[in-house]
Amino acid sequence: MDPALTQFGDEMSRLTGVRAIMKDIKETLRAGIGREFINLSAGNPLILPEVEQLWRESTADLLASSEYGNVVCRYGDSQGYQPLIEAVAEDFNRRYGLKLTDRNILITPGSQSLYFYAANAFGGYTRGQQLKQIVLPLNPDYTGYGGVAMVPESVVAYKPFLDMDAPAHRFKYRPDFSQLEINENTGCVLFSRPCNPTGNVLTDEEVHKIAALAEPYQVPVLIDSAYGPPFPALNFTDMTPVFGGNVMHCMSLSKAGLPGERIGIAIGDERVIQILECFQTNMCIHSPRYGQAIAARAIASGALADIATEVIRPFYQNKFKIVERTLDESMPKDLPWFLHRGEGAIFSWLWLKDLPITDWELYQELKQVGVIVVPGSSFFPGLREEWVHKQQCVRISLTASDQEIEIGMIRLAELVEQIYDRSSISGQRSVVAS
Repeated sequence: MDPALTQFGDEMSRLTGVRAIMKDIKETLRAGIGREFINLSAGNPLILPEVEQLWRESTADLLASSEYGNVVCRYGDSQGYQPLIEAVAEDFNRRYGLKLTDRNILITPGSQSLYFYAANAFGGYTRGQQLKQIVLPLNPDYTGYGGVAMVPESVVAYKPFLDMDAPAHRFKYRPDFSQLEINENTGCVLFSRPCNPTGNVLTDEEVHKIAALAEPYQVPVLIDSAYGPPFPALNFTDMTPVFGGNVMHCMSLSKAGLPGERIGIAIGDERVIQILECFQTNMCIHSPRYGQAIAARAIASGALADIATEVIRPFYQNKFKIVERTLDESMPKDLPWFLHRGEGAIFSWLWLKDLPITDWELYQELKQVGVIVVPGSSFFPGLREEWVHKQQCVRISLTASDQEIEIGMIRLAELVEQIYDRSSISGQRSVVAS
């Protein structure tokens, strides 16, 4: 059967960004049965024993309570499970000195759905046919932003400023405020902090500056804090969550051990929350309640925040240190390679300046030596202009074993050296010094 699709149907039925790559990776792993691959592509968090135990205990508490039947056998409120909303409000009010009420919080089936609601509530064409843009102030950023808008031309991204530390082979992306435009044509602003895929953390000053640019136009600024504090607290550098005004703090419990339960949390202005709640009511009535019920227990007790800082954060921070140390030891010093500063998330991001082949070709060659990464060009949603940098980066997951990460980085370094050496650029390896 080949049904006719509408314009929206055609847009939503296509794989976007990294999802198309993941389909190729799945087929590679299936075809390579009997062959050992080091898979450094996964965004699926590892199952940590202490985290799993927390959710087991929260589940046991729910099963033993009189609330169980009400949670799983009845419909709930579109805004979310009230005990979870109350637990979030109380925790954040105490932790950050806020004055949240239940009207400032919305629970969604994962944060991806939250961005879908916002992108289509605030981005796209108005009744007067004015195009409202979804502004991504800094690329690269989360690949999923490329698939949330039913009007794809509404997504607009800006190139970053590259803050280089060439002798140390490190760099960092920063917003380029000389290029960034937020105006009457902007519907909303969206970015991740810490960032998937790079691990970048925008400074408090940069975040406040973006919010200030949007405020005169009453533009919501959605900060994707799927890796931020207080849970899962996958920030490796100090950072302060930003609240209030036109800022919407968006969270996910996926990297805190509940990816299968799809729990997103939005904290923001009451009117914006109300709009997004209406969108959710029309789409799916409400989020699943079982995951919300166990999350309410883990947040209210303080156990989730404790495990985030004592178990989840140090586990992945150590993984990044292995990537960093192994590349420093294995990559030739005179090659123009740069690792993004490891400031958070569960990935590392490698830029190979003047790479003689594309990131997709590098991905294919790495598969031949048994290593799977994700080509970086998947992570530039909304960037219209050509930029060779897009084809010079790869994302490396921190979800493999310590040994696999070390071996994978050694193999990557060996292959990268061969690629530069066999190209016409091999005589220019001293470019790092410039």
